[in-house]
Amino acid sequence: MSGILDLLNSPMGKQIISGVSSQTGQSQDKTGDLLSMAMPVLMGAMQRNASTPEGASGLLGALTGKHTGGILDNLGGLFDGGVDQSVTNDGAGILGHILGNKQPAVENALSQKSGIDAGSVAQILKVAAPILLGVLGKQAKQNNVNDANGLSGLLGSMSGGGAKQQSLIESFLDADGDGSILDDVAGMLLSSGGKKKGGLGGLLGGLFGK
Repeated sequence: MSGILDLLNSPMGKQIISGVSSQTGQSQDKTGDLLSMAMPVLMGAMQRNASTPEGASGLLGALTGKHTGGILDNLGGLFDGGVDQSVTNDGAGILGHILGNKQPAVENALSQKSGIDAGSVAQILKVAAPILLGVLGKQAKQNNVNDANGLSGLLGSMSGGGAKQQSLIESFLDADGDGSILDDVAGMLLSSGGKKKGGLGGLLGGLFGK
């Protein structure tokens, strides 16, 4: 099963990047960079949510109900003439659920790191979130995922890099150890400058393929 960053490099990924880019008027390069940073963060947030029985149950319900991957069957139609309001409303709901009150910090951090204004980042994430759930839903269906253990395995494999890399992502996303994976996302994304090659910057450069 390929990871989420592999997906972005695939023909389908290029179509997603192109469609999202035309939706916001941002360049495809910038949009691709933003999605390659944002998708692992969203995956990490979903993994943390799914680590509780209630969170796992909610995500499983979404992946076997509304988000079974149908959105991927007509990406051309999705982006043709602009993304439908119902899709972005759905995306807003997903983001609110998995990011909670950390959402503005995540969007601002991604904005500063990608050079895309925060309003456009918010718009891109609203389109990316339903697509990400569609990808997960399709994989869940193909792999007969129907319980929390299966879900955990699916999220881990889609995050890429295996357990070791995932634990690194988690440790930096929750630097103060309070169980909130998004606590330090702003500082984390913005610390990946050239000065800290051996530390956060180097690690995140590897994680985000930059």
